[in-house]
Amino acid sequence: MSSYGLELISSEQCQELLRTQTVGRVGVCTGRAGVFPVLYALLDDDVVFRTAPGEKLIAAALQREVVFEIDDFDVAARSGWSVNVLGNAEEIEDPHELARANALGLEPWAGEVRDRYVRIRATELSGRRIAPDPTAY
Repeated sequence: MSSYGLELISSEQCQELLRTQTVGRVGVCTGRAGVFPVLYALLDDDVVFRTAPGEKLIAAALQREVVFEIDDFDVAARSGWSVNVLGNAEEIEDPHELARANALGLEPWAGEVRDRYVRIRATELSGRRIAPDPTAY
């Protein structure tokens, strides 16, 4: 690891960072690409979020590959990190798995009903951290 610059984050550290946030973005392409903010939690190390019918649910129905991202940054310190999860989306339909997803306590912020759960089964987990240049100040 360098004292400043771009460094890769291990899969284990990415998994730990995923547990520190509650809001992320999911990118889907079901004919037209889109990036959508979602509230999420982890279920067996998979990203899970609630949704309403639309692009995210279509991607899950088609079991499309999606990307999910979280990040954190400090503008003043010129530092931050991001984690990307690449994997196939699927709707959670099994009653046992639905009960487990419900137990995560994901309450939607948006007004419309979001009663469907999508799981992203990760095939790739990657992250990067930007450490500040100590000579820049």
